[in-house]
Amino acid sequence: MHTVVVGTSGVTASDVLAVARAGARIELSGEAVAALAAAREIVDALAAKPEPVYGVSTGFGALASRHISPELRAQLQRNIVRSHAAGMGPRVEREVVRALMFLRLKTVCSGHTGVRPEVAQTMADILNAGITPVVHEYGSLGCSGDLAPLSHCALTLMGEGDAEGPDGAVRPAGELLAEAGITPVELREKEGLALLNGTDGMLGMLVMALADLETLYKSADVTAALSLEALLGTDKVLAPELHAIRPHPGQSAAAANMLAVLKGSELTGHHQDGAPRVQDAYSVRCAPQVAGAGRDTLAHARTVAERELASAVDNPVVLPDGRVESNGNFHGAPVAYVLDFLAIAAADLGSIAERRTDRLLDKNRSHGLPPFLADDAGVDSGLMIAQYTQAALVSEMKRLAVPASADSIPSSAMQEDHVSMGWSAARKLRTAVDNLTRIVAIELYAATRAIELREGLTPAPASQAVIEAVRAAGVQGPGPDRFLAPDLAAADAFVRAGHVVTAVEPVTGPLA
Repeated sequence: MHTVVVGTSGVTASDVLAVARAGARIELSGEAVAALAAAREIVDALAAKPEPVYGVSTGFGALASRHISPELRAQLQRNIVRSHAAGMGPRVEREVVRALMFLRLKTVCSGHTGVRPEVAQTMADILNAGITPVVHEYGSLGCSGDLAPLSHCALTLMGEGDAEGPDGAVRPAGELLAEAGITPVELREKEGLALLNGTDGMLGMLVMALADLETLYKSADVTAALSLEALLGTDKVLAPELHAIRPHPGQSAAAANMLAVLKGSELTGHHQDGAPRVQDAYSVRCAPQVAGAGRDTLAHARTVAERELASAVDNPVVLPDGRVESNGNFHGAPVAYVLDFLAIAAADLGSIAERRTDRLLDKNRSHGLPPFLADDAGVDSGLMIAQYTQAALVSEMKRLAVPASADSIPSSAMQEDHVSMGWSAARKLRTAVDNLTRIVAIELYAATRAIELREGLTPAPASQAVIEAVRAAGVQGPGPDRFLAPDLAAADAFVRAGHVVTAVEPVTGPLA
């Protein structure tokens, strides 16, 4: 099994995906263990002094003015975890919780938090044992970190609360730790606070969304090319020299992908046949511009994610010169903004895909295709309601595109009076990515059927490769009406697994 070694200088997106989705094992580097021990010495020295230090010998948030005596400090750290584990609602996905815990471990190992090495090792042991804390949908405002979600994870570290075992069953965390041979942690000064104060949940979801959207944008370039082909459109608008004079890199990449898919097609270039068209509709002609803008948004979001992955987010932090200083680095605004940007871009990509699907189904705009791609229109309804489903998904995506980060609601007796709502932005982006996958799947289903109905004209070799692959995956071709949901589910699984891209790349070469 792949092993991820956690050091002091951050981790990569690939590391996050390996741990969250592939169950990679985690090891702490010697450098990280040494840094943890050194920072802990500083915290212990401060704890021994009579002067109050936030998070070490004081209360938290609006209660920071109270100095806590030494005999109450272990209780203070336990209490912050128990009281902050106040989430409600459905459980969040296992991969999200694993990403959340791994990213908190990454910051702990930076040597800026003052957590003991044995606490970090226990975090790694829990992940390696396949134990996943129960974390709920609601509880984070995206400021002071993802407090409630991280608290539920810290509760498991203490052997309290509920967690999911490697078999998928939810049981008391203490039982699961005992079976795995893991001793629960007795928290000391600063440690409870350090386990809660991070943007780890929203960052983990950002990293996973970026990976999913990178594949989806390539898949959408392919389905857009198939729709152009099925509509007998022109590929001249994809010429590199046209995109070079508006040098947005994402636009050029999307156009190049579409052009590669359409190479060798007998269906393109018929826009002057029958009723001549000077230009294709925007949803066809402007596909690279819309998808390209989304790709450039992805690039910006990736830059933000990389910066955050390199960060040590905690409050207070232990600095190399021995100071322990309060700060505002836990504020989720940088991550929240790009999560919202991605939801907007995804909604627009879904919207333009739905417009192409609708065009394929409308006999007045499809240039010779049967109404709704039906076998016997009137007797058969064809893909009429598949487009309804796609339209419903697009409509929801437009609602999900309303930015969460534009909102703020004060908390902690107005001490935390401006928050990012980044966790909420991440949660709705996950839904948007799911919906976009389904939207692209419906366009794929319609476009492949439409191409097969163009008798006498041979599609591009790459298009043919997609059609053959999708049929082999159980998505049926043209014919009389049948139970449509299984076909759409198979198309969704095909897109979700990245098979649209893997089907064309042996013909086109790697897509950009």
